[in-house]
Amino acid sequence: MFRYIAFSWAPANESQNALARRLTGTLIDGGWHRAFSSSGFSVYMVGHTRGINGVYTLPSHAGVVLGRLFRRADPSPAPGEDVELTDQEGDEIVRSEGRALVEQFWGRWVAFMPSWAGEGRVLRDPTGTLPCFHLELDGLSIAFSWLEDVSALLELPPPEVNWDAIAAVLVYGRLGAQETALKGVTNVLPGELTSMTSLQRAATPLWRAVDIARHPIEPEPALAAELLKEATTQSVLSWLSCYGDVVLRLSGGVDSAIILGSFYCGPPTAGITCLNYFSPGSDSDERAYARLAATRVGCTLVERHRDVDFHLDQVADPALTPVPGSHIGRLGSDRMDAEVTNAAGASALFTGAGGDQLFEEVRCTWPAADYLQLRGLDRGFLGATLDAARLGHVSFWQTLREAFQYRFTKRSALTNAGQYLALMPSDIVANALGQASRFVHPGLMEGSDLPIGKLMQLRALICPFDYYNPYAPAASPELVHPLMSQPLLELSLRLPVPLTQGRGLWGERGGTTDAQAAPRAPKRRSRCAGSAGAAVAAKSPALPE
Repeated sequence: MFRYIAFSWAPANESQNALARRLTGTLIDGGWHRAFSSSGFSVYMVGHTRGINGVYTLPSHAGVVLGRLFRRADPSPAPGEDVELTDQEGDEIVRSEGRALVEQFWGRWVAFMPSWAGEGRVLRDPTGTLPCFHLELDGLSIAFSWLEDVSALLELPPPEVNWDAIAAVLVYGRLGAQETALKGVTNVLPGELTSMTSLQRAATPLWRAVDIARHPIEPEPALAAELLKEATTQSVLSWLSCYGDVVLRLSGGVDSAIILGSFYCGPPTAGITCLNYFSPGSDSDERAYARLAATRVGCTLVERHRDVDFHLDQVADPALTPVPGSHIGRLGSDRMDAEVTNAAGASALFTGAGGDQLFEEVRCTWPAADYLQLRGLDRGFLGATLDAARLGHVSFWQTLREAFQYRFTKRSALTNAGQYLALMPSDIVANALGQASRFVHPGLMEGSDLPIGKLMQLRALICPFDYYNPYAPAASPELVHPLMSQPLLELSLRLPVPLTQGRGLWGERGGTTDAQAAPRAPKRRSRCAGSAGAAVAAKSPALPE
């Protein structure tokens, strides 16, 4: 289990120096390794493995990057191959104060770069896969990934609970801003370069999802499908190259099938074992689809009845975390995840998490409203409205009314927040809604200018998925969500909702829809093996399989 802790302090302050020495000694005695050290700044890590979560040293003693990097210019890393930063790349990262790291690389990482004045700074990658929190102790500034490490190290009582934040979790589902559910503990936001020692100074955003979404691209449907397939394949195979044999949680749905097909887009580089969970009931057994996908590519499928015998006492005993989430779904599968992964000799567990949000698999009428905002009231709007009505399973007239309603009324990312909290006092819900700026990601709060469909996609994607297992962190396999990779995230945010959800809506302005005007692509097999590999292309009807 990979974790890190970084300290920043004033070297001239003897009490801070003494505290830093004590904490450093505790870490070294506990088996932690020093990744970087300078005057008043040290970074330590544990559970690191080269090529999975390693160390990238910046030149001239200018800092360190922890985690896993991929070059954007290298779409197909060889199995087991890791990035070696050149002197030129390192110098550019330092000169740009981290911007080159965001623009020329991607992956799962956190960077520590002291300023020229020696001030500690931290930069979290745009996906935010590795958690990064911050607190201060007697003038010592601490950045960390796992609260229980800091709690054991400092031997302090648990921080005071921020009850306003707890109410906000119930209303919004997640905490996306800097403030967390523990007083004195803050969240370093993805894509931001944040000072560790001057908390009053605003962080510098080097990458913002809302800014990506504000610059849409409008490729033809066939090209959009090809771009999606290439970005997905690059992301999946890049992560696969880090590990030996892996287990894929194959649900029977489209997203995990996309990953399975992507595994076989090139010569297999690892042994793949698929794991399917099922439960009694009409909506919870998709083994037939999982079997079809696994059989098509010829990999082993392990089927497990979801564990319904776990004790609810576990719900009340998760690991300490500043940002609580919904973990109940883990309780019926944690033990079997570890058993199947260990039995297969696998080093990681892959999932299709994030696919619904990236590929906009949502029953709604938003595409018509987005078309209206982006293209106006041209003749293609009729096709967009018909398509959206089919997608939302509602009438054409309801879709038309909602398109104008969404287009010309003020939009908010907080729409419907708290609507299901019938047992929560209305004044507490109202108070949480009134404090949205404290707990909702600032980029989401600024996104009211986006079309409604793109705003709702941003809302679903802006908070990172959990990296650590809160119930069995040490025993759990490395969890990999390859669809939540920066290249694929950026592409999905830029593609208009009518294109990703509709059926070739983006015809020539004032002309027919693409379904009428564009020549239908010939039927062909994807170079990705089987129907599972064709799933990405099937997102666009212009590339039927």
